[in-house]
Amino acid sequence: MSVSDTASMDLTRDKTSDTYRKIIWKLIPFLCLCYLAAYLDRINVGFAKLQMLDTLHMSDTAYGLGAGLFFVGYILFEVPSNLVLEKVGARLWIARILISWGLLSGLTLFVTSTWQFYTLRFLLGAAEAGFLPGVLFYLSQWFPSYRRSRIIALFMIGLPLSSLLGSPLSGWIMGNFNGVGGMASWQWLFLLESLPTIILGVLCFKMLPNSIAQAQWLSQEEKLELSRALDQDELENHGGHSFRDGFFNLKVWMLGGIDFSILLSAYAMGFWLPTFIKTAGVANPADIGLLVAIPSLAGLVGMLAIGASSDKHRERRWHIIVPFIIGAASMFLSTFFTHNVAATVALFSLASLTIIGAVPVFFSLPATFLKGTAAATGFALACSVANIAGLVSNSLMGVVMDHFHSPQIAMWIFAACLLLSSLLVVALPAKTVNR
Repeated sequence: MSVSDTASMDLTRDKTSDTYRKIIWKLIPFLCLCYLAAYLDRINVGFAKLQMLDTLHMSDTAYGLGAGLFFVGYILFEVPSNLVLEKVGARLWIARILISWGLLSGLTLFVTSTWQFYTLRFLLGAAEAGFLPGVLFYLSQWFPSYRRSRIIALFMIGLPLSSLLGSPLSGWIMGNFNGVGGMASWQWLFLLESLPTIILGVLCFKMLPNSIAQAQWLSQEEKLELSRALDQDELENHGGHSFRDGFFNLKVWMLGGIDFSILLSAYAMGFWLPTFIKTAGVANPADIGLLVAIPSLAGLVGMLAIGASSDKHRERRWHIIVPFIIGAASMFLSTFFTHNVAATVALFSLASLTIIGAVPVFFSLPATFLKGTAAATGFALACSVANIAGLVSNSLMGVVMDHFHSPQIAMWIFAACLLLSSLLVVALPAKTVNR
């Protein structure tokens, strides 16, 4: 190859990188904010629990069931939602998702009975269904496989950011708004944290082009360049493209089982960590909020580091297996230090660093063997199967806390599930997923 040919290839590579950087800055910060709002509106009930249970005369078991009913609605409407998104476009459908769940989250402030709490949590899950798999499918229409772990990591830092920023905010609201305007602080929590979601939903109409072709901030040359890269990636993807190819694909169901284990642990931390830290000896809600933020920061670091390493080496399986083993050990050990604040925070930080850190790598997998309608179906189906964990995790934890006043049994089960899921990851064909 001549010097001029090499120089031409380097120039093309630089131009392509510049184009992807432009897309990242145009799309990812906004989508990350949306995911931050999604997870915050999902888990702020963990802070509300510190006062709401006394107001509603609710047990830990009832709270766990209510928190878990979110996922019943979420699971039932996940696949239909993503199929609608593929037909009507991301701009309209993601806007609908954000606005409807923001309104329902805000309405939780009017709850006066356990059954009202159950109903709103179910409806909240139905409203939010499709957001995460929808965004993942949307990003697969912009970025080829070998770039996706890092991109998904950048998008999904909204998850740890929701706790890193949201936990101190939630603690501050809980500590300072009680009695203001005649409302309890937990009511203010739901009201104030629902407003950003509704605003972001309206902004979707301005911020999200449905496709590369509709992105007015890309030149015609850049659009052609991106289409060529995606077409080449499609040629390497030998998977199916129909609804049937996505729904009846064994690998998709395996991914659902793997993500089920991730979410068992993630929701244990998201919904119950404020309670664990309070049990360890911290009483002030604001202090609890600051301490909950530490594992969230660790999760953010883990997502960026593990996602970047996975893309750099084009290796997926061991970037999931090793974090799972370390995370399982951390969850197991945490049960022996339930009255030690420093150990509780440190062990959950390590668990968050590894378990949450592996999430972007995991979500880069479906599009390595699915495309089109099959990819939309596969993303949603894997998330649906996985989110059964939300119901199981919260309900099991509630029962265990009520009967044993310790999370020990539940945490051991969650750790064992992570280890079993490592075997499912090994069973995924390396030649298919390591792209």
